[in-house]
Amino acid sequence: MRKLSHEEIVTRQSIKRRDARLPFVVVLNNIRSLYNVGSIFRSADGAGVAKIYCCGITGHPPNDRIAKTALGAEAAVPWEYREDVVELIKTLKQEDHQIILLEQIAGSIPYEAFEPAPPVCLIIGNEIEGVSRSLLEYCDGAIEIGMEGAKNSLNVSVAFGIVAFHIKNKLKTGSLTGGSGC
Repeated sequence: MRKLSHEEIVTRQSIKRRDARLPFVVVLNNIRSLYNVGSIFRSADGAGVAKIYCCGITGHPPNDRIAKTALGAEAAVPWEYREDVVELIKTLKQEDHQIILLEQIAGSIPYEAFEPAPPVCLIIGNEIEGVSRSLLEYCDGAIEIGMEGAKNSLNVSVAFGIVAFHIKNKLKTGSLTGGSGC
């Protein structure tokens, strides 16, 4: 084994980038921390997310604090700011997106059991309050990450990374024809 050089990694990624975007969008609902937003952009780039919607109080590029953790991903992943998250979700629903919350609610399932039905929209909520209650009626289901320790949740950007790569893997391994949902 040998460690790859930075140049080798960049070359490998440039080859992979062809058709890298998946039928997968993300809605950031009132994310407070600009560092979390930047980290989500970076993970979204790696997971092939087609677009990020920053909604409500969620900060958006250009912003130095987002750029600090995104490391250029904020320029690579298409994004859009929308003040009204409910109107956005209604629009995405009309475009046949499967609307999924990353949230601990009655009826949520383990993320490992989730089979995406593309196009899929994953909604990530506020670090403290979670996803706005006003969105629940528009969603097709909710997924959660099981916790073993004393804390009941992970940092929002860490949780997003786990779930985003699960969705990416499912979409890339044949679930593109549709899944069972939640």
